Amino acid sequence: MAKKTSSGTRAMKVQVKTGGKRSLSSKLWLERQLNDPYVARAKREGFRSRAAFKLMEIDDKARFLKKGARVVDLGAAPGGWSQIAAKRVGAPAEGKVVAIDILDMEPVPGVMFAKLDFLDAAAPDKLKEMLGGPADVVLSDMAANATGHARTDHLKIMALVELAIEFAREVLAPGGAFLAKVLQGGTEANLLAALKRDFAKVQHIKPPASRADSAELYLLATGFRGSSERI
Repeated sequence: MAKKTSSGTRAMKVQVKTGGKRSLSSKLWLERQLNDPYVARAKREGFRSRAAFKLMEIDDKARFLKKGARVVDLGAAPGGWSQIAAKRVGAPAEGKVVAIDILDMEPVPGVMFAKLDFLDAAAPDKLKEMLGGPADVVLSDMAANATGHARTDHLKIMALVELAIEFAREVLAPGGAFLAKVLQGGTEANLLAALKRDFAKVQHIKPPASRADSAELYLLATGFRGSSERI
């Protein structure tokens, strides 16, 4: 079946046959990937994941990735967000970007990579050493492995975000920004309250690249107060 794209051309919708050991859920996921315009665009433009467009759209709106900024990307693999961050801050000539992950990641031009767990006690000092000082921005597009149970997945990602916030408190410079993915599910209020104590402004953003049927949102907190200025 053909459908019109935003450019007015007609694209054929790809349908995947269920065969062999492929489950229905795998078939539906593959069909969604094959028919996703952001997946196709990421391949055309050389981005490692469709998630790159989420960060691009959020920064187009909020303008927190500034030239010369020092950025850390938590759970960075495969590197889509690091690609956008490096371009926006002018790394490595002007800004600096450090990608952190426990997984291996192919090198991204202009990005320094540290294969480590951000929960390690030595991680904050290691990061600041690589950046040459505190970070201006901490990014987290991390998500725990999905269980398929909405409530459980919500609680798991919120716990992960809380850990990322603790890390951000240790490494951010005053005035810095924190961006993280969350899943809607009912426990966001406590997290928002905690962020509002540490940051001057906190907002929810759902970029166009986030699928409409997804529970994901992004929390953007700007104007980090620093430990001496917390409310």
